[in-house]
Amino acid sequence: MGTYSYRLHLHKTGWDEASNTVRYTRDELSEMTTFQLRNICYREKLVKGLINTLDREELIQTILKFRSAEKSLLIKTFKKEGFERVESALEKYLHTPLSDKGNIKIPAKMNLYIGLKIDKLDKYCVEVGSGITESNVLLVNDALELCAILNLIKDKSGTYYLTMEKEIEIKRTGNRNYSFLFFREQDSEYIYRAYYEDKPLPPANLHYYKVPVADLEIKDLEETEAVLAIDFGTSNTTAGTYLDSGYVASPCSNDLLNGRIQLNSINFVAFPDTFPKEEEWIEILPTVVSITDCSDPDNIAYAFGYDAMKYMKKNGYSSHATVFHGIKRWVSNYTKTEEAIDVQGNTAQVKRSEILRAYLLYVIGMAEHQFKCRFKNLHISSPVKLKTQFLEMFTEILPEYRIEAENALDEGMAVLFNTIANQIEKSSFIDGEAYKALVIDCGGGTTDLSSCQFRIEDGHISYKIDIHTNYENGDTNFGGNNITYRILQFMKIVFADYYRNGRSSIDIDNLIDIPGTDIFRHVDEFGISSVYETFEASYHEAEKVIPTRFKAYENKTLDEYQRVKNNFYFLWDIAENMKKEFFRKTGILRNRFYAESGNRKENDMKITTVDRWFLSVRENERYRDVYECPDVVFNIKEINQLIKADIYEIVRKFLEDFYQQGTLQEYSIIKLTGQSCRIDVFKEALKEFVPGRSIEFRQKSEDTGKVPDLKLACLRGALRYLSAQKAGDIEAHITNHAPIVPYSVTAFTHNQQEKTLIRNQERLSQTRGFISKPIGIAEMEFYLKESEGNVRYKYVYMNYAENYKPVLYEHIAELYGRNIPQDDTDSIVNGEVKFFVFADKDSWGFHVVPVARRSERLYLGKKQFFAFENDLSELDYFDGWK
Repeated sequence: MGTYSYRLHLHKTGWDEASNTVRYTRDELSEMTTFQLRNICYREKLVKGLINTLDREELIQTILKFRSAEKSLLIKTFKKEGFERVESALEKYLHTPLSDKGNIKIPAKMNLYIGLKIDKLDKYCVEVGSGITESNVLLVNDALELCAILNLIKDKSGTYYLTMEKEIEIKRTGNRNYSFLFFREQDSEYIYRAYYEDKPLPPANLHYYKVPVADLEIKDLEETEAVLAIDFGTSNTTAGTYLDSGYVASPCSNDLLNGRIQLNSINFVAFPDTFPKEEEWIEILPTVVSITDCSDPDNIAYAFGYDAMKYMKKNGYSSHATVFHGIKRWVSNYTKTEEAIDVQGNTAQVKRSEILRAYLLYVIGMAEHQFKCRFKNLHISSPVKLKTQFLEMFTEILPEYRIEAENALDEGMAVLFNTIANQIEKSSFIDGEAYKALVIDCGGGTTDLSSCQFRIEDGHISYKIDIHTNYENGDTNFGGNNITYRILQFMKIVFADYYRNGRSSIDIDNLIDIPGTDIFRHVDEFGISSVYETFEASYHEAEKVIPTRFKAYENKTLDEYQRVKNNFYFLWDIAENMKKEFFRKTGILRNRFYAESGNRKENDMKITTVDRWFLSVRENERYRDVYECPDVVFNIKEINQLIKADIYEIVRKFLEDFYQQGTLQEYSIIKLTGQSCRIDVFKEALKEFVPGRSIEFRQKSEDTGKVPDLKLACLRGALRYLSAQKAGDIEAHITNHAPIVPYSVTAFTHNQQEKTLIRNQERLSQTRGFISKPIGIAEMEFYLKESEGNVRYKYVYMNYAENYKPVLYEHIAELYGRNIPQDDTDSIVNGEVKFFVFADKDSWGFHVVPVARRSERLYLGKKQFFAFENDLSELDYFDGWK
């Protein structure tokens, strides 16, 4: 039978095509660990046999001697008074013009925006002659006044193009007859030194090519009324906007001609993925932030998304530099302070809100660069149950922007409106008919289930849409990362067997010996843990060969700790890549798998390149460095068998009550969204409860790129809603009903009697209670319990006397209404404090408000909010214990 397989293959990045070797800079090598440097020497066959006798500096010198990369002297970072020094050098030493004989050809028209960078995506390509290479290029006017400093860059295909960093100055002048000055390599280096060196340079004779620019404008970014929508995810983030023909007075003609901007259409923001050999721009950004420099605590430097991951990978995953994953989980505690460490060992204290702000500003900056406008209106989607908390957080950390609140859609609602908009567009609805839908959103870290009832009426002047939504259920510990972790576990088991025995004899059937057709029934009867019992035992056994629990090695030597940390992140990286490859075109792969027969063909094999393969294998309590890829093949059948029980369990958790109550058949639409839902096993699990024709799951024909359409559905729905509202095409009335609380909140009386204050399965807006204590109590403890009765969290309310203010009940009633009834305050005696506990439909958690009586007067304490899920997800795959 033909199978879709996945084979690991070692590939070296950074090839110098002319000499077929890898080149390194000193800065790059200085950030690597000693065993990484030895790895390079081994792989590049430099002084083989001697590397273990060389110290760190000797290893660096050896690599630089044979594999040194020339550092490009390009002006990329701002230096105070550097612009003026270059201008002075031009006045003194620009003496010798050269003839390019028409060989230098530049773009016919260019636009420079103050405070905005130029990069490869702007496509300002240049044809050059033989005397010019990568260099600094100066923009001057007829009077040779300096106007801007650009860089001439060559990509791997040999094409030259102009770039400019946003920090570099641009100066407007009265004379607007512009020319570019191109330089030979040595003259460009002199310009570089003039810009960055404070001390005077020796006199020079600068040779230059002067090429007039036919049409160049220096512009300010125009502010737009268009809304930038951001789908801020646990693992990945996307952004986009709807650009009508009047979003700015004069759209960038260059971007219109290149197709980078599509008027009267939804435009998604593209981000540079620097991992492939050829840089790619894709519409998704990992929600990852790394610290690159915190030597100045007031000016911390970050790397975001792919740059953060590349920075972490470049340092061998074992650097102490801080990397933040899943920052979306911080919503309930975003004012907390984190310790930041850079690769040089500098430390700083930084608030989570500052990290979140820096990440979001990066996303906004990329959008402004791509669409050549200044955004002031933002729509940032959030989970339905945490919509209020997210809006409050975004409003506080981005005060200069207007965060859409009145028309803000939660993630599930945005996805559903995309379906509603399709129905309107295709006229595939019955006027006034009520439809019921379920939306399952399985993202990178969490999964949520929302229900919705909607009605569409074709009115006289617009479509009238009435929507009622409910949050039904969720799992803050299941998402795409769970699937990546399962694959990591399987890889680690297989690799450990391979390195221990010289070959791998492990098969998925040895680890999960339940036939694939029986797994769902087995989970129903015996629970999910029974499926993975042998698998988990094998994983723990593999820890002895390929350790990954680096948190447990903090009391060991630095070398051991770095090796184990490298093992985990290296395996995580290749597991994530393999997951993406297997499930990028799920339907197609599954059809091929079942349709073909006979021997496996070569085109069934996916060979992925792995840069700098390195694992530390433990043998006889010592570590052995492994540089070669194991000869192991993984196939889609194994991976489906591996994750089948996990996915069925989450689907069963969500839909079993609907199924048993007989209400599931009332829903005409079941909408799957999120990257993880593209896996066919999801659909297979859903068919246990609903007929397949009811599930909106199929891959679209255009969904063939790196970003699945399911990931963009939330963004597309939000933008279609906002643009339809703006155009007056729809009149929408959305009612968000209070969700049912899946938890109970309890506290203990003085005689250790447990009192339930919030009951499980009550509506969030209807639940309340209180407990009495002496007025002098210092700490009041509350317990959050799951439906099974297990304690999930313990919360502590700090009861400070100075927080109490004398009040009349009328004031309490104005603030809290029916949540604190007068009968309950009238019964408070002197020396008693009642802690009132209640929730509301807009906050996923509960409030505690103390009311006390002293000398016959009422006193009101400080209200405090406690979130049901402190960090949105308890399960942290990067905590070092996996």
